[in-house]
Amino acid sequence: MDPASLVGIGIALLAIFVSMLLEGGDPMSIMLLPPILLVIGGTLGAGMAGGMMRDTAGIVTLFKRAMTSPKLEGSTVINTVVKLADRARREGMLALEDEVKKVQDPFLRRGLELAVDGVDSDELRDILELEIETKRRQDKVGAKLFADMGGFAPTIGIIGTVLGLVHVLENLADPTELGHLIAGAFVATLMGVLTANVLWLPLANRLRRISDLEAEQMHLAVEGVLAIQSGLNPRLVAQKLRSMVPAEPAPAAPAKKAA
Repeated sequence: MDPASLVGIGIALLAIFVSMLLEGGDPMSIMLLPPILLVIGGTLGAGMAGGMMRDTAGIVTLFKRAMTSPKLEGSTVINTVVKLADRARREGMLALEDEVKKVQDPFLRRGLELAVDGVDSDELRDILELEIETKRRQDKVGAKLFADMGGFAPTIGIIGTVLGLVHVLENLADPTELGHLIAGAFVATLMGVLTANVLWLPLANRLRRISDLEAEQMHLAVEGVLAIQSGLNPRLVAQKLRSMVPAEPAPAAPAKKAA
């Protein structure tokens, strides 16, 4: 699992609450149920209204995907493809029929099954690339939902603040309650801005990034399947696929000790 979202959101919330403590505030003073319900519920409702019911039905799955996405490593695909390319070159494509069933990546497995079945290379590429394009369109829907919610949340928070100030005006006769009521009113704006910029918008960006990485890995699988089908030398297959994977940053050189 890539923990970037969990770590990033945790750091952002920690910075907010620590700054409150350093200024002498009480973090519990902003944990008010009415504005939280208003902002979360209103944002979800507005996001739902801007799309189809099927788009919102999977929001829990999208949230889980953004938070707990596994690390995507092209090396796994490359190693699998090179191993299969070596066997296909020695024994032919039909020899891969049993090996293909053991491949963990479902997209790579489907591509290999088509290749073993003798599908023409041009048609094979078209089929797999259409599947990639369809997946990217589906991914855009999920990212757009969170991006829309990030846009709605601050405005929903302002609505909550206005409602709170109306309640303040209703209680002008009791000055002792005004400070508490005004503070509560502005919590809605705070929650709207906070959830938009710490939760919804970062998760939208995260889903876009995950989609890009998955598409890159799928393109890697397409080239690997076609290379196996063409009978390319396994060493050339490995070299070709590795050239499609971004190089890992080089480790920092150890500091030299002073003489």
